[in-house]
Amino acid sequence: MPLATSLAIFQSCNITGVPKSTKCAILRDMAKVRKAERRPPLNKTHKLKRQDWAKKYLKTDFSKVLWTDEMRVSLDGPDGWARGWIGKGQRAPVRLRRQQGGGGVLVWAGIIKDELVGPFRVEDGVKLNSQSYCQFLEDTFFKQWYRKKSASFKKNMIFMQDNAPSHASKYSTAWLARKGIKEEKLMTWPPCSPDLNPIENLWSIIKCEIYKEGKQYTSLNSVWEAVVAAARNVDGEQIKTLTESMDGRLLSVLAKKGGYIGR
Repeated sequence: MPLATSLAIFQSCNITGVPKSTKCAILRDMAKVRKAERRPPLNKTHKLKRQDWAKKYLKTDFSKVLWTDEMRVSLDGPDGWARGWIGKGQRAPVRLRRQQGGGGVLVWAGIIKDELVGPFRVEDGVKLNSQSYCQFLEDTFFKQWYRKKSASFKKNMIFMQDNAPSHASKYSTAWLARKGIKEEKLMTWPPCSPDLNPIENLWSIIKCEIYKEGKQYTSLNSVWEAVVAAARNVDGEQIKTLTESMDGRLLSVLAKKGGYIGR
C-alpha cells in the first residue's frame, strides 16, 4: 500500500484500537515516510520514443558519454525537507519564510566515466535562452574543461543534453555543430526522460548534503559555496557507479515498454 496512512495499513490487517504513536513506532522498523515522485506524464508516443532511444544506444560505450544538466538550488531548499526528530523538551528551530525559497542559483554540471565536469554557476539574473546558453557553454565547459582534452578524447566523446528549448533549438544545434559536436557526437534525447539521465542522481546527492538538518542560507553566494563543497565530496567511484548504471537503465526501459524506471 504505497503512501498509505498508518491507520489504513493497520485497518487492512484488521487491527484496531492501536494508538497512532504505537503504529508509527512499529512501522518505522519496516518502512519510511516518503512523498510520491513527481514526473511528467508519458503518453504512447513518449513511450515509443523512449524505446527507440534505448534500442539505438543499447551497444553504446557509455564511458564516452558526457551527461549534462542544470539544477536550481534555493536558499531554503525543497519543501518538506526541514523535518526531523527533536528531543523531548526541546523546541523546534525557527525557519525563515521567504517567497520562492528566498531566490536561488542555477547550476550546470556534467559527468563522464568517473569525472565531474564543473559545477559551473549561471550568472545571477541571466535567463538561459539559446544565445545565453551557448555563451555559457563557451565560457565554462569549452574554455575551462573541453579544450584541455586530447584530440582522441574529443573525437570519441558523445555530448548529452535534454530537450530544454535553449538546448534543442536550431541556433544551439548549429552552434554545437560548429564546435564539432554534431550527428553521432550529439546524443538524441527522448521526451519526458529525467529518469534516464544519471546526473539527476548526482543532484539528489548534492541536495541531500547541502540541505541536511533543514539548513537554510542567507545569500546566493553561500548556497553556491555549499554546492561546490558538496560536489567536491563526491568521489570518482560514486560518479562511476552512476555512469555505469546506463546499461541497466536501457534494459529497464525496454522491459517496461517505455515506461518510467526506478531510480
